[in-house]
Amino acid sequence: MRIWFDISNSPHVLMFKDLINDLKLKGHDIVITSRPLANTIELLNQNNINHTPIGIHYGKNFIMKFLGYPIRVFYLWKYLKDKKIDLAVSQSSFHSPLVSYLLGISSIYTNDNEHAIGNIPAFVFANRIFVPESFVFSKIGLMERIQKKVKRYPGIKEGIYLWRKSENVLLDQNDFLKQPKRLFVRPEPSTAQYYKGGTNFLDEFINEAKSIYSITILPRNSDQILHYTSDEFRGIQVAKTPLSFDEIAKDCSLFIGAGGSMTREMAMVGVPTISVYQDDLLEVDKLLIDSGQMLHKQTLQVKDIDAYIETFNTEPHLNELMVKGKKAYTMFINEIAQQIN
Repeated sequence: MRIWFDISNSPHVLMFKDLINDLKLKGHDIVITSRPLANTIELLNQNNINHTPIGIHYGKNFIMKFLGYPIRVFYLWKYLKDKKIDLAVSQSSFHSPLVSYLLGISSIYTNDNEHAIGNIPAFVFANRIFVPESFVFSKIGLMERIQKKVKRYPGIKEGIYLWRKSENVLLDQNDFLKQPKRLFVRPEPSTAQYYKGGTNFLDEFINEAKSIYSITILPRNSDQILHYTSDEFRGIQVAKTPLSFDEIAKDCSLFIGAGGSMTREMAMVGVPTISVYQDDLLEVDKLLIDSGQMLHKQTLQVKDIDAYIETFNTEPHLNELMVKGKKAYTMFINEIAQQIN
């Protein structure tokens, strides 16, 4: 069978990498389209994943996104109409379910962001909808219309692909605390339609902390690269090309994330993690915060850092979320098998 993945944002590369390899081993052909958003293209190339970029990202402006939506749908349909696709799979690609409907094929759509307006057309046109057990549909409506298509998977999205790392990535805290402290900072998703928080709000903290800690900025886009490579931030490191998950996890004394999958990924594998997200938290973030696996502080001060690192305990991260992640992965790949049989 031929399965189409639309990988439209950088977290989806790590999410689908092993799944795609497993499907190839089962004899399936894979077609991958991509979109130049955040670090998506660079990460696909770094991982030697063959893909075809289609469309552009239309920025934060809702009107531009609204007008650009059918344009990318058309170009995806045009590219795929002769590819004899049997099934589409995507994570938060709002385009994929509609394109699949136009192609006359089944689609599996997943998302863990209940605030994303793009879920509405995706939920309507998808044949199967996968959401985490904590997902709240009341925030977008539609439940009566789509409830027969919905499957809830255990845990959170990051567990679907991080469960394989549970034995060899989780950190030894005793050795870890002896290392020079290195902070990794992921700025806010400034171009995301759903994000209504502030921008560049970490600047004062970063400039104060850089004299004490080694700081690496993990920018999401070229504007953030330009911002953090200015003279104002002399003395910090800026990753101009994406770093891999393992590169970050092995050297990170503390991860500071202004939202997004990367923040949850680090918390999942036992890296001390502080979310500084400035907008309404997702239910999956609340789960990690309530379980003590991640701290949430919208206002961060340098004095908070050492205290949090030294009291942080990695043991809870050998936890049920990894077990749930494996179960969720099994649900996911079994659903793919059912849809193509």
